[in-house]
Amino acid sequence: MQWSSAQPPPPGTQPPAAYPYSAATAFTPVQVRQTFGQPYSAAPPASYPSPPVYGPLPTHPVATPLHTNPAAPLTVASPSTTQEPAKKKIDWPESVRNYVQRSFQTSNLDPSVTRAEMEAKLKETISYANDQGHMYTVNWEKMPLPQEMIKEERARARALQQTSHFSALSISPTSSKKRKSTDFSEGAAPPWRNGQNRLEDRITFNADKRPAPAEEAQSKTQSKFQKQLEKRQKRFDGGYKSAYREPTPPPSDGPVVGTCETLEKRYLRLTAPPVPSVVRPERVLRQTLELLKRKWKKEQNYSYICDQFKSMRQDLTVQRIKNEFTVEVYEIHARIALEKGDLGEYNQCQTQLKALYKMGIKGKSIEFKAYRILYFIHTANRTALNDVLADLTAAEKEEEAIKHALDVRSALALGNYHRFFRLYNDTPNMGAYLMDMFVGRERLAALCNICKAYKPDVPLRFVTEELYFESDADAAQFILDYQGRDLLEDRDGTVVFLTGKAKELFEGPRKAAFSRVDIKGQI
Repeated sequence: MQWSSAQPPPPGTQPPAAYPYSAATAFTPVQVRQTFGQPYSAAPPASYPSPPVYGPLPTHPVATPLHTNPAAPLTVASPSTTQEPAKKKIDWPESVRNYVQRSFQTSNLDPSVTRAEMEAKLKETISYANDQGHMYTVNWEKMPLPQEMIKEERARARALQQTSHFSALSISPTSSKKRKSTDFSEGAAPPWRNGQNRLEDRITFNADKRPAPAEEAQSKTQSKFQKQLEKRQKRFDGGYKSAYREPTPPPSDGPVVGTCETLEKRYLRLTAPPVPSVVRPERVLRQTLELLKRKWKKEQNYSYICDQFKSMRQDLTVQRIKNEFTVEVYEIHARIALEKGDLGEYNQCQTQLKALYKMGIKGKSIEFKAYRILYFIHTANRTALNDVLADLTAAEKEEEAIKHALDVRSALALGNYHRFFRLYNDTPNMGAYLMDMFVGRERLAALCNICKAYKPDVPLRFVTEELYFESDADAAQFILDYQGRDLLEDRDGTVVFLTGKAKELFEGPRKAAFSRVDIKGQI
């Protein structure tokens, strides 16, 4: 039966002679399947290192060509010639090639890990790094070998089985019908995820959207806390890195006994447990102290002396040496710091001295208790000052140094500047160095009172004597420093201070001087 060219044939029919097939057909003749009960599971061989295949491939019925010859045998498409979406081409850096070669070196092989497992782990690791764009950022030189990662995963799985009530693949039945929040850990899969017919197996994922194989495997064997730790580590390390860390060494049971014989040693803050070979014993430290005394009298190099004393204090601390020699070291360092006005180092020394004196170790406790009172007067720390006064005994209050410090406190509390400056002129030991630090603000307060009490003027010599200046020139310079040029006048060879014109000139500086004192190292 022939159809005319003017009239098209009915749909679904076509003469066999109109569409001849060429010799080189695009299909390979195969035997027609009689049933579709079993899925067609043949998959095209993937060239390494393509991403791993997840789950069984979807079942597709065999389709025959639209135009067939009834006499010709039925043909199906060969799996090797079916068109698939273009796969992402992997760029192989030299470091990745070296990593693969290093994995299969004889010296690195492990009998407990088969070659197939190694190849699967390599394929999984490299594919995941390529999908995430980490091929050039991962440090492949430090990347654990596949056999090491496999052994580590096995060890984690064994540890999890020992400590968890749930296995990696199934959940043991619980006595309670209600599940607690702790039961839904990511290490234990819920019931609907168990078995061979899982929901994930019935869903087809795209290669770029399916979860990474490494993450999917870890979710079965690791807890949520462990996953968060490894994720944070990857973020900071810029890639994969072994989770193994060296255990922290246990603390030593007793104090360190130094063996260093060097007299001079720089101070370095400890960042690790002390090593005996760099710690000087007490015998060497006594020689160091005598050397530093001589150098201080000769050179007066405070930076060097302070560094050496801090190093000595550190060696005493790590060896837990607390005796009269320790007290002597802290006392000498505190006096030198006072002389140079380093209140931070002085306060650290006086804090340690207070604890040593409380232990009953002999030293210059009376001298340093007086310094402590003057120090708290300077820092305006009334609470600490009251604590010091409460700890004083009746006998200590009669000591010259402590009695002087208490009189200074009383004079300031009463506003008696005349008595305060008389006490300033007669300070025992090295208390004058501490009083030098707050005498300026007391002069401002006294000058404000003089301007209110004496009008219209007073001789400059009166100011010099009352505020205990070295000379009239020093008193005049003090007034000029606070914009008091118009307050000084020369009358017949006598310089007078015009108190009536001062008004509130010195009130602002006085308030600023009595603001809170912030000192490095203050308690």
